[in-house]
Amino acid sequence: MFSKLKKMIKGVVYNMLNRIDIAKELNIEIAMNDNMANAINLWSNMYNNSPPWINDEVVPLGIPGAIANELARLTTIEFKSEINNNEGLNEIYQELIDVLRINTEYACAKGGLIFKPYFNGKNIEIDLIHQDNFLPISYNAIGEITAAVFLEYKIIGDKKYTRLEYHDFKEGNYTIKNIAYVKSNLVKDNSLGKRTILASVPEWSQLQEEITINNITRPLFSYFKIPQANAIDVNSPLGVSCYAKASDLIKEADKQYSRILWEYEATEIAINASESLFVRKEDGTYELPKGKERLYRVFPWEDREGKRNLDTFSPDIRDSNLFNGLNNILRKVEFNCGLAYGTLSDINDVSKTATEIKTSRQRSYSTVKDIQKSLEKALKDLIVSMNDLATLYKLNVSPIDIDKDVSFDWDDSLVLDKDSELESMRNDVAAGILRPEIYLAKKYGVSEEEALKMMPDIEDSIKTKSPFDNLEE
Repeated sequence: MFSKLKKMIKGVVYNMLNRIDIAKELNIEIAMNDNMANAINLWSNMYNNSPPWINDEVVPLGIPGAIANELARLTTIEFKSEINNNEGLNEIYQELIDVLRINTEYACAKGGLIFKPYFNGKNIEIDLIHQDNFLPISYNAIGEITAAVFLEYKIIGDKKYTRLEYHDFKEGNYTIKNIAYVKSNLVKDNSLGKRTILASVPEWSQLQEEITINNITRPLFSYFKIPQANAIDVNSPLGVSCYAKASDLIKEADKQYSRILWEYEATEIAINASESLFVRKEDGTYELPKGKERLYRVFPWEDREGKRNLDTFSPDIRDSNLFNGLNNILRKVEFNCGLAYGTLSDINDVSKTATEIKTSRQRSYSTVKDIQKSLEKALKDLIVSMNDLATLYKLNVSPIDIDKDVSFDWDDSLVLDKDSELESMRNDVAAGILRPEIYLAKKYGVSEEEALKMMPDIEDSIKTKSPFDNLEE
């Protein structure tokens, strides 16, 4: 039985581990500047609903999580992929496919995700490493990462253990190093601590401190990169968050949402009343009508004639204007994130032409297709690495032709306007420029051979002008 996927502990590690110390320990240069590290921290905090602009007056609307979730949903909806000639590898691969949507969401939020297969002593397993849990070291001419440091930590009792796993791929030779450190969990600095043996942590006891592998075709990890230009560091091989271009707009949306919440609170109906209307209790408070304490606000005043005052507070609420302002910001967020209008905003608030709606949908479709293309490449690279590892450790696997032996099925029905596409195809059939079986195959998701079997006999169809004249959509 193949082991379940091992997931590394998630969290923002750039705030916890000193990149300079890591570089010194491994005698390497890290291909990440402070601006990029800070950006990844920001994206992670935004996704966790704790951006730096949140305070007592500004509350988060949860936009980053919604954007990442929606893009992940559209990217992976009904996605199917299989390794057809290796049952053992395919079983491991299907465990990854089962959790792919969740991890695609993490990648969309943080800019990328590492798929790292490894041999556990019996079989192949896969680590899923978030972008805030690894450091790029080197990359080739087309931006593919060829060396990286992966970070993992464990808390055992009052001690915190940190493991650096360094991978370096050069001209077919592959080097892996594992170094462990320990320090008191009570020390809240970003130091690594003192070096210790790997066996200090049971899960690391079987790892070798250093190993070199020859004749490897590619790095033993693959990088799923969100396909957007990196304006923060144009020289970085790392991807950027799907909402990287909308960070400031999301901040303004949170502020506007907080104004709306305050407007509701500030204009809440109340009754201002003189304290002389109520019985004063021993603790200094007043005995208000039971169940309606929130309605009354007590003041120590009376009118000029000595009468007890009672006044209703019920101002007009400006929610329409405030919501319109929020909706306009959300539309800008959608545009900057490559989403169709109405994904976050209320599309009914603004009249749109058919052309504008089509353009908006095409923008979302293009964004999703780019992510699917990047994800498919990362999965292909992963499968090659899995097969290399399985061959290295003499597992029972067959050679893989990545184009023939691996299938990818992306269902775009929720992204495309399928009804409009089918109507256009039906018109082409009626005009005699498209074969009917192609239309039926598209509509019902069957092969052309099965579509032909669904069609009426020629004797029946010749009675009508078109085989679709009596077809109800």
